[in-house]
Amino acid sequence: MQIVVIGAGYAGTYAANILARKTKADITVVNPRGHFVERVRLHQRVSGTSPAQAPLTSMLRAGITTRIGTVEKIGDGLVTLDDGASLSFDLAVLAVGSTAQPMPGTIPAATWEGAEQARAALATLDPGAVVTVIGGGPTGIETAAEIAAARPDLRVRLVGTAVAGGFAEGARRRVRAGLDRIGVEVVEDGVTAVADGQVVLRSGTALATDLTLWGIVSGVPDLAARSGLTVDEEGRLVVDEFLRSVDDPRIFAAGDCASVPGARMSCQASEPQGATAALNVARTIQGRELTPHVVRFVALCVSLGRADAVAQFTHFDDSPRRAYLAGRAGAVLKEQVTRGTVFGAKSGIPFR
Repeated sequence: MQIVVIGAGYAGTYAANILARKTKADITVVNPRGHFVERVRLHQRVSGTSPAQAPLTSMLRAGITTRIGTVEKIGDGLVTLDDGASLSFDLAVLAVGSTAQPMPGTIPAATWEGAEQARAALATLDPGAVVTVIGGGPTGIETAAEIAAARPDLRVRLVGTAVAGGFAEGARRRVRAGLDRIGVEVVEDGVTAVADGQVVLRSGTALATDLTLWGIVSGVPDLAARSGLTVDEEGRLVVDEFLRSVDDPRIFAAGDCASVPGARMSCQASEPQGATAALNVARTIQGRELTPHVVRFVALCVSLGRADAVAQFTHFDDSPRRAYLAGRAGAVLKEQVTRGTVFGAKSGIPFR
């Protein structure tokens, strides 16, 4: 029995480890790089406060084969790589995650390659230089906050149409207060262009900038669409309630690249999906009934530097509760949520 897991992010690594525990199949993980990227800590990679990576050999269980490469196509029981090689499979898990579609003139801080580029560019800035981060969601907020905390000699600006818009009002005010405390200037407006050292806002204002980072995660790799599989309007693989492709029952999907109703792009959603996909692959091998995936969230968390965070409690459907934790307590809770040690949330570093 040959199982191929495409992608070694949160969902893929989690799925591969479960499959190694639950089956006796030959498991191959295909990934473009030989390390696991801790996506939720890429803002720390940008600022130089965390490596945000670990060797795949330290993340995957013994017996799992790692193949470094990029998949060009999947279908008909075959995975074709960009070097022309191919891998046959009986069952597969598609877990290629999400990507960023940056505006011209910006560097995407939410991808590994972009974070490396941003880190190098940040190191060249002189005191007083202006860093602009575009994106009012958690990725943008954390990137701006981490840079401001690590480089207080810089001017850091965060631009977004609705900064911390997913939080309840009280938590949103606390996020804004935390940003203000570390010197992040917040501009609530849209961006129409970035060029010639300026960020042009929807209102018509042009703001000077020395480095502009794109702090928005959007879109997914087009592997599923390129392979002729049914995708939704955002390019995510359409799956049934068991996270199985509606076109090919041999292919399961998990994480940001899977079209799962009620889920948002996050490690908090990706690893439970990885678990469901892996367990249903194991049940398929065993001839057992498959289990539907259930979407459940517990919190929406955002870091504001190393010692501050806001953790907004949510209902299982991800709608915000009024209650939240902030400060060091919020930072501790965020660490627990992203490490998978609170409320049974399967999020954070994949277990072995």
